[in-house]
Order: sequence, then C-alpha cells, then structure tokens
Amino acid sequence: MKKITLALFCLALLAGAAGAQTWPTKPVKLVVPYAPGSSPDVLARLVNEKTGKALGHPLIIENRPGAGGNTGTDYVAKAAPDGYTFLMSTNGPLVYNTVLIEKLPYDPFRDLAPVTLAGWQPNVCAVSNNLKVDTVAQWIDAMRKNPGKFNFSSTGVGSMSHLSIEILKLKTSSYAVHLPYSSSPQAITAIVQGDVHFACVPPVAVMPQAKAGRIKALAVTSPERFETLKELPTMKELGYPEIQAMAWMAVMAPAKTPADIINRMSRELVIALRDRDTRDKLAGAYMEPVGGTPEDLSKFMKEELERWSPVIRHYSSAEVK
Repeated sequence: MKKITLALFCLALLAGAAGAQTWPTKPVKLVVPYAPGSSPDVLARLVNEKTGKALGHPLIIENRPGAGGNTGTDYVAKAAPDGYTFLMSTNGPLVYNTVLIEKLPYDPFRDLAPVTLAGWQPNVCAVSNNLKVDTVAQWIDAMRKNPGKFNFSSTGVGSMSHLSIEILKLKTSSYAVHLPYSSSPQAITAIVQGDVHFACVPPVAVMPQAKAGRIKALAVTSPERFETLKELPTMKELGYPEIQAMAWMAVMAPAKTPADIINRMSRELVIALRDRDTRDKLAGAYMEPVGGTPEDLSKFMKEELERWSPVIRHYSSAEVK
C-alpha cells in the first residue's frame, strides 16, 4: 500500500512538472488595475512584448481601473490559478489598503502570490499656477495658514500619491482635502483645469505638463535626486527628511498558481526588465526597473506594511475625528 501511495505521489509531481514545462499554451493576461497611461500601465506595456516572445504566446494587457486599483486587484485575486492571469498592481492595493480599508474584498498576502517587484519611481510634488507659490516652503506655509482651503488629487485612497501628502500633513501640522482619481493623468489634469490645487504623483504624468508651463513641479519624494529628474530637489534636502516615498509596481498571480509557473514568469519578466532597450524606455518614462525573486517581493511587501501602517492609522483616526 505504501509503495502504491509513493508511486501516485511521484506521478503527481511529474504531472505538475510536465504541466509547468508546457505552459503557456495560449495568451497570458496581465491585468492593470488602472487606466491607460498610468505608470503601471506604461510599465506593463514596456515589458509585454519581450516577455510574450520569451513565453511563446502574447502577453495581453487588460485595464480594469476602479476603486483606486482595488477592482482589478480583486479580479485577479479571484481568478483561476492556472497561470493565465497575472497582475501589475501598486503599493495601495497590494499593501496599504489592508490597513486603510476595513472590509477589503481580498487579502493580498493570502489571495495573491508574489512574482516580482517590477519597478519604482518617486512622486513629483506639483502645484497649480493659481496657487501662486514657487517653493515647497511657500506651499506648506499656505496650507498651514489656510487649513481646509486647499485640496489635492491622488491616484486613489491608500495610493503612494495619497500617503505622500498625508505624511507631509502629519509632519508639518498642515491640512488639505483629499480628492482621489483613478489614474495619475486624471489627477494632474484636475490641477491643470483648476479643480485641484496640488498633488504628489508619478512624474510620467507631471513632467509633460510642468515642462509646458501648465503646472509647477517643486520637488521629488525619493531619498536622493532621481537620475532622470536631476533638476528637482528632494523633499529631504529642502528640510523634510521624513517625506520619502517611492511608488512601486509589482507583478502578482492568484494564490495557488503553481510555483513552477510563477518562477518561470518571474525569470522572464526580470530578463525583460534588465534589457537595455527596456531600461532606456523606462528612464524616458521616469521609472527604474527593479526585478527580483518572488521571495524578495514577499519580504519587501511585509517591510512596506510595517513602515507605513503607523501613517495610515494616523490618517484614518484623523479622518474619523
């Protein structure tokens, strides 16, 4: 009986290995839970051709925006773990919203499996020309003197663009009203149109408008000056060392997706991310590729949760008050 059980176990292992070796047999879907033109959408489209070619089947990008990225993230969390649905999501839906939202319809640490940390970028803090400020100091002073008079846009509740302002408010004892949008282009368009006063959002949306003179870019939230944004000072060097926030994008799969498939997808994505042509195009979009193993991403997400939980809880309690 033991020999039969062992034989069946070995056959199951061999079947799983064979399945992973033949995967994929059809196009693979990469869901982006934000609108076209957003940073995760740009990153997904930059790696899809090389990754699809390596897999032998197209990598199809599918945008499912809504609820600050939660809608598309939840869709993948509930998808079949067959290796044909993956996710390119961000800080908020993958980590911060587990603290911010009491009844999140999914648990990213339970319902999703890490694949690779794909890339990151700082936020650029930009203000409306109507605000009549030219420096970060003037911007913060205006908020302090007029609590509640100004508003700011973000890419959704719990996003890094949201929390960048929340930690700024916390550390400078200032206040402004939050207006979430579904993507960074929409968040910046709101400033250009005069509906919003300022934002700290990804540079791919900010810099074209800033260079055209429609808004003012004041600083970046990276620890050091960002390679493709050398002209902008960091919040740290302007006297606000606590304002360090990198918006990151990670690829995930539904939980219980076979490990062999996840590891294969991770390897192909990392190869695409490290390709010189991809790196150059990402630099043009103000992003840096990262790459790494599923284990690296799992550790990183836990560290992010520990780091930002106090800020999120402070924001949540302040909103309740």
